[in-house]
Amino acid sequence: MNRDKGLKLSNSESSLIPVERRNRIHEIIRNQGIVRVAQLSKLLDVTEITIRRDLELLEKQNILERTHGGAIHSHHMRREPLYSDKHALHQDEKRAIGAAAAALVKDGDTLLVNSGSTTLQIFRHLSGRNNLRVITSSAGAFLETQGLDLELILTGGIYREPSHSLVGPLTTLSLQQVNGRKCFIGVDGISRKYGLTNPLMLGAETARTVVEQTHGQVIVVADHSKLGVVANYMIAPIEKIDILVTDSGFNESYRKELEELGIEIVVASG
Repeated sequence: MNRDKGLKLSNSESSLIPVERRNRIHEIIRNQGIVRVAQLSKLLDVTEITIRRDLELLEKQNILERTHGGAIHSHHMRREPLYSDKHALHQDEKRAIGAAAAALVKDGDTLLVNSGSTTLQIFRHLSGRNNLRVITSSAGAFLETQGLDLELILTGGIYREPSHSLVGPLTTLSLQQVNGRKCFIGVDGISRKYGLTNPLMLGAETARTVVEQTHGQVIVVADHSKLGVVANYMIAPIEKIDILVTDSGFNESYRKELEELGIEIVVASG
C-alpha cells in the first residue's frame, strides 16, 4: 500500500518556516500513524537531518515516538475506558484476534490470562482443545468457558465493574502461586519507548504478575488501535513480548521495528 498517496508537495510546502513544517509533520503522522524520515524529507523538500531534528522536538511534546528511521504517532490515554465502550470498538477485529490467539494453544497447556475485551474472545475459540488449565483475572471467563475441556481457576480479588476484572493483593497472591506455560495479555497501549501499559495501577500490577509467572511464551493480543498508545502504568517493557497477535489494520511499516526486537507478528484474518 502506497502511504504517500495523496501527500503531494505543494508549491508553498518547501518554503514552510520550522513551526509550520512541524505542524505539517504532526498532521501527516496523525493521519498515517507512522512515517519515515526519507518520506518526510522528500515530501517537505528539506534534509533528513532537518526532519530528524523536527521529530526530536515533536517527541518532547509527546506528539510522536521516534523509531529507527522514522516515527509513530503517540497518544496518551488519560483515563480508563469503560468495558462497554471497549467491547463496542473493533468487534470484528477482536473476534479474529481471539481465534488466531486460540490457535496457538496446545492440548495440556496451562494458560495465564488477564481481563479484557480481546482476551475474552480467546475463551470463545478454545473448543476442541483438551486438558487445559486456565488461571485468569477475567470475571467473564466463567460464562465463556462453560462446556470446554478445561480447569478454570479464577484468581479472586476485588471486582471492578468498569473492566469486568479481578484486581488487588489477593489477585496478585493467587497468580504468584502458579506457573504458566503461556500467557495471553490484553493491553491498552503498546509503545517501543514506554512498553505495554494500562490506565489502572491495579490492572497493570495484575498483568505484570501474569508476565512474571509465565515460563514460556508471552503473547499480547491487541488490535491495531493500541499501537502508539501510552497509558498511565507500565506492565512490562516491549521486549518481553514473544508474539503479538493483531488484526489486518496493523501498519506493516511498524513490523520491522517490532521484529528487530525479536517479536513475532501474527496478523489475524477474517
